[in-house]
Amino acid sequence: MKNFGLNIWGDENFIIKNDTININYATQPSLLQITQDIREKGYKGPLLLRFPHLIRKQISTLFNTFDEAKKEFNYQGNFQAVFPLKVNQFPNFVHALIDVSKNYNYGLEAGSKAELIIAMSKTPLGAPITVNGFKDKEMIALCFIATKMGHNITVTIEGLGELETIIQVYAEFNKHSQKAISPKIGVRIRLHSSGIGIWAKSGGYSSKFGLSSTELLEAYELLKKHKLLDYFWMIHFHIGSQMGNIAPLKKALREAGNIYAELKKRGADTLGAINIGGGLAVEYSQHSHKQDRNYSLKEFANDVIYLMQDIAKRKGVEEPDIFTESGRYIAASHSVLVAPVLELFSQEYHEKGLRLKEVNPPLVQELYDLFNSLTREHAREYLHDALDHMESLLTLFDLGYIDLEDRSNTEILVNLIIKKSIILLKDEDANELKTLQDRIQEKYLVNFSAFQSLPDFWGLAQSFPIVPLDHLDLKPTNPASIWDITCDSDGEIGFNREFPLYLHDIDVSKEEYFLGFFLTGAYQEVLGMKHNLFTHPTECLVEFNKDGSYSIEKLIEAQSLMDILDDLDYDTNLIDKAMKKQIEESKQINIEEKRELLGKLYLYLSENSYLKTIQAQNENP
Repeated sequence: MKNFGLNIWGDENFIIKNDTININYATQPSLLQITQDIREKGYKGPLLLRFPHLIRKQISTLFNTFDEAKKEFNYQGNFQAVFPLKVNQFPNFVHALIDVSKNYNYGLEAGSKAELIIAMSKTPLGAPITVNGFKDKEMIALCFIATKMGHNITVTIEGLGELETIIQVYAEFNKHSQKAISPKIGVRIRLHSSGIGIWAKSGGYSSKFGLSSTELLEAYELLKKHKLLDYFWMIHFHIGSQMGNIAPLKKALREAGNIYAELKKRGADTLGAINIGGGLAVEYSQHSHKQDRNYSLKEFANDVIYLMQDIAKRKGVEEPDIFTESGRYIAASHSVLVAPVLELFSQEYHEKGLRLKEVNPPLVQELYDLFNSLTREHAREYLHDALDHMESLLTLFDLGYIDLEDRSNTEILVNLIIKKSIILLKDEDANELKTLQDRIQEKYLVNFSAFQSLPDFWGLAQSFPIVPLDHLDLKPTNPASIWDITCDSDGEIGFNREFPLYLHDIDVSKEEYFLGFFLTGAYQEVLGMKHNLFTHPTECLVEFNKDGSYSIEKLIEAQSLMDILDDLDYDTNLIDKAMKKQIEESKQINIEEKRELLGKLYLYLSENSYLKTIQAQNENP
C-alpha cells in the first residue's frame, strides 16, 4: 500500500483504512463517502470540503504549545494571536473560525477597509484586532470607531505619514469628548534581518513595509509631542510567509527584541507587545527527501519565548506579550478539494487497442513477440530493441511503407513494453528508466481549474499533496500528469521524476475515480481567478455531531453560468432575450422543437461551468 506521503504532511488528520482515505476524527468517515453523499444531492463537479474541527485543532495546538513554552521558561508575558484575513476571507471559513476559537480570545487581522469591516463585525469584544497595511484617513477613522464600539484594536503604523494622520483623527474624534480615546498604536519596524525563500523580501532594508531606525525615533518623538505615547503598545515585524528555516526568525527576534528594549528604556512605558507576524510554515511535501520546514512548532515557540526573555533580562525591561499572525498554519489543513477524473488520455495504449493483422510487418510482429515474452532477465535488452524498432517503423511510415494501423500498433506495443519493463526493473535506480517514465506518463483529465483552486501551483510552483480517495489497497503504477479543464497549457501538474506521483489505472467509463488535493485552505480561494470563467467550486462544512456522526452544513453551490456573466457586468437579461429571440425566429426548427430547445437552454444556463462526468451524463440524458 502506498500512503502518498501521509506520514509527512498529514499531521494525523487523515488515515488510510482498507482502500480509502478517511478523516481521523470521531467515526472516521471516508472522504469518498462524504463526496458521494453530496453528489447524491445533485451537486457535480469539484467540491471543497471544510472541516471546522481541524481549525480548532490548529488554534488549540498553537496556544497550548506557547503555554507550555511559557511554563518551561517561567515567562511573564502573555501569548495572543490573530488570524490574518488575507489568508481566507470566505464566510464559511471565517464563521467557523470565530465559532471554534471562542475559548482562546482569538482575534482577526485586517489589511484593508473591507477586511476591517469583517473584523469589526465578527471579532468578539475584547479579542484583539490588528490593522496592518497602508491606511488612509478613512481607514484610520474606522479604527477609532471600532475603539468606541469597545474593540481591543491596534492600528500598526507603516510610515510616518500614517502617524500624522492618526494625530489628526485623534484630535477630530476627541474635540467634544470628556475622555479621550484612541486605538492602541503599533509600529512596524524595518529590520536588517531578511526572510528566506519566495517571500524573503518581506524582511530586510528593501522591504515594502516598516520604519527604519531613524523613522522610528521620529515616530517616538511625534507620539511624545502629541501626548499619544500612552497608546503606543506594540512593535511589529514580519519576515515572510512559509518560513522553511528557523534561523532567519531567530536573527529577527534578537533584532526586534533589542529595539523593544531600547524603546522601553527611552520612556515608552506602555509598550508591552511584540508582534512577530506570520510565517509559521506548513509541510506540503509528499516526499521525505525534500521537506518544506526544518523545525517543529515546539522549537518555534521555545525560540520565541527564550529569546524574548533573554533580551528582557539583559536589558532590564519587562517581558513583552507575544503576538502571532500565523494564517497559513491555522487555515491550510482545514479544507480538501475533491475533483473527479474525467478521462485518462493514454488509455488507447492498452493491449485491447491493438489492430493486428493476419500478416504484420516483421518489425511490428517482433514488437508483439517482445511484449509477450518479456521477463526481468531480458527486460533491459528487449526494451532497447523495442525503442530501436520504433524509430525504424516510424521512418518506414514516413516513407510510405507501412500504414496507419501499423503505426498505431507500434506506438501501443512500445508503450506497453516500456511500462512492463519499468515495473520489472523497479528496484534499479537507472536514469534511463526515469527518463522513460516521462514518455509513458498517464494524463489524467480532472474536473477542476488549477487557476481557480490551486493558484499558488500556477504562480509559485507550490506543491500540494494529492491522494486518490479510494483504491488505496492497490499499488498505483501510472506515472501521472494532471490536466485541468481550462484551455490553457499551464493548467497542468506535470509528472516530476524527482517528486513523482503515481495513480491507479482506472476505466472511468465504468467507475468514478476522485482525487483529493489537500492543504488548500490558505490563500488558494482568495487568490483563485476566474480563468475561462470557472468559479469557486461547490463548498460545504463537514460538522461532527456528539455521537460521532457527520452532517453536511452550509452548502454553497458553484455559481451558475448566468451568475458568472452577471459578476462581469454583462446584462444577463439582454443575453437571455437575445438567445430566446434567435431560437424563436429560427426557420430551421418547428414550434415543438423551439419549446424543447428553450427548456434545455434554461436548464444549462442554471448550471455551473464545470464538466459532467460520464456517470452524471448518463443520469441526465
